[in-house]
Amino acid sequence: MISQNRQINAITVDVEDYYQVSAFNKQVTKADWEGYESRVYDNTHRILKIFDDNSIKGTFFVLGWVAERNQKLITEISELGHEVACHGYSHDLVYNQTPDKFLEETRKSKAILEDIIGKPIKGYRAASYSITERSLWALDILTECGFSYDSSIFPIMHDRYGIPGAKTMPHRLKTAKGNEIIEFPLSTVGIAKRRLPVSGGGYFRLFPYWLSKAGLNRVNRNDQMPFIFYMHPWEIDEGQPKIKSSRLSEFRHYNNIDKFESRLLKLVRDFEFSTVSDVLQRMNFDV
Repeated sequence: MISQNRQINAITVDVEDYYQVSAFNKQVTKADWEGYESRVYDNTHRILKIFDDNSIKGTFFVLGWVAERNQKLITEISELGHEVACHGYSHDLVYNQTPDKFLEETRKSKAILEDIIGKPIKGYRAASYSITERSLWALDILTECGFSYDSSIFPIMHDRYGIPGAKTMPHRLKTAKGNEIIEFPLSTVGIAKRRLPVSGGGYFRLFPYWLSKAGLNRVNRNDQMPFIFYMHPWEIDEGQPKIKSSRLSEFRHYNNIDKFESRLLKLVRDFEFSTVSDVLQRMNFDV
């Protein structure tokens, strides 16, 4: 049950399998995907149980390729009262696609999800947060496809994603063509003149829990706004098959996976959560 006296934050899951991550795209091609053991159904259900045990509704950004092969899972997510949103189709980084290809894949994925759950899909998140300065054109395509909000912009410096200096709070973003879309950027805190990511995923595994908690509390208390937290089903899976890659990629993917579930259990007890759409509506955005 959501308290009326605490900040309500958005909790999200990027529904993709362990072999589909950008860190391994040189080792695992899309042609290889069908040959890997799929673990996304069971791993997502482990997260669903944690949410259910703690009376939480979240937003699940689902990869279209996964949805095609796991329609039962997507139906179950929706029927449990969670929000289903779009994570693209093939997990290609946006800035590596042409606008025409991005439009084609985005429409395809949105249609797949809407056909499965029988409801409009309002939210979008790019693979690896790959809406950057060089792919802001994608926002106009999202409005063309009928999305109400995006959660792809990370206001940090990173080798794969990020727009340093981008707004850090949910806001209406005007696109290059003069359209508008609600942007819920990934959460960060200011340290000196830099932004420290505290919104989940690998950062949640990298930092000790007390540091993540302190950063998220700071967003709620000092910045007086909700944070957005993200995770992947494979992050709760210690037994996933090991994929050989560079030291950096392996570190990013496997570091502290054994600690993720215990930290997540602390997180959902220390903070209040809901779906992205609900949090935005509480902030008087028209979603």
